[in-house]
Order: sequence, then C-alpha cells, then structure tokens
Amino acid sequence: METIWYECLDSTQKYLLKAIKSGKLKPNIAVAAKKQTAGIGSRNNSWSSDTGDLTVSFAIKKEELPSDLPLSSASIYFAYLMKEVLSSLGQECWLKWPNDIYIKNKKAGGVITQLTGGIYVVGMGINFTKKSKEYASFKIDKSVEKVLDSYFILLKKRIKWQEIFSKYKVEYEKINGIVTTINGKKIKLTNATLCEDGALLIENERIYSLR
Repeated sequence: METIWYECLDSTQKYLLKAIKSGKLKPNIAVAAKKQTAGIGSRNNSWSSDTGDLTVSFAIKKEELPSDLPLSSASIYFAYLMKEVLSSLGQECWLKWPNDIYIKNKKAGGVITQLTGGIYVVGMGINFTKKSKEYASFKIDKSVEKVLDSYFILLKKRIKWQEIFSKYKVEYEKINGIVTTINGKKIKLTNATLCEDGALLIENERIYSLR
C-alpha cells in the first residue's frame, strides 16, 4: 500500500474520498496526516488529532478483500485488524461494536468505512498522544509509521471474515453492560445478539452499520 504523508489535513477521509471520485488518486493508496483538524468520527462527530497520533485513510478495491466479507460489517473487519496489530504490540484493547477501539472503558480510536464505486475508503484515528480524561491513548514502543506498515501487511493477507468474526464473537460475548448508540438511542449490547454477518439482532430487528 503506497502511503502519502501530509503535515496537516482537515480530514484524511474527506481528502481521499474527493481524490478517488475525481480520479486524482487510485487504489491501493493511503493518505496519512501528522495532524488532523476536522476528521470524521462516529455519527458524524469530529475527530481531531495531534502530532504523534495515527490519522489515515486508505482506498482498496472490493475484489481485493476476502470474498466472504459482508458489506455491512466492513468496519468491524478493518477495525479488528488494527486491534490485532495493537494487541500484538503489548497494549491490551478491545473492539466495541461496530468500529470503536477501547482500552478498558475508554475510547482510544475508531474506524469509518465508506463505499464508492466498488472501492472501500477506510478512515482510522488512533490515539497515541495524551488526551483528556474521557479518552485513552496507546503507549507502545513503535512509531506510528511502523504501526501502519504492520497493519497493511496484515490487511494484505486477506484473512477471511469468518476467521475474524469467530475471534470477535468470543470477545463480544464477554461484554457486560456496554452501551452503544444506534439510530440515536442508547442500547445495551447485552440485550443484543451478534449475527454471523456482524449485524445486531435487537427485538427481532437486524441492525447493520456501515460507518
């Protein structure tokens, strides 16, 4: 994966989406910023970053991903791969459905996925610098660039969705009292069943999330 680094962008996701749609850039390509001022977070929240954090978006063709990957669970897939990389570096963390990476009970990163013309554009923000008390940060002995390299090496292996899902399901079943926001409502994940395609079953309704 070729990576283009910038000193500062308002949003790597907005920049890359525009570049892909205009034909300025083509997959496989990644855009990373040492500082981001107005990134896109979950539910359209802003996600800013400081120098030392990982803020990156990458574009990859749908056919270059595992054939069994459900569109609705792309964010789970991409986020879990990053969770695996960070865990392998000695930092215990977990993935909250569908796209937030947590250290204990505090958010430390997240993933947003958008599909355009058969191309996934995936944005990631991971905290490595000290944040306010409501957020957590990773403390690992590896540069942001090396973390990203390790991620793309893992992504290139095209690990099957079922393999990722089987691991994620074990973690999900350990959740106790975790709350997520779905359609503007706070939902306890202990009241939801995780389906094979990554959707949640809540009161006989399947909830999907591509975000």
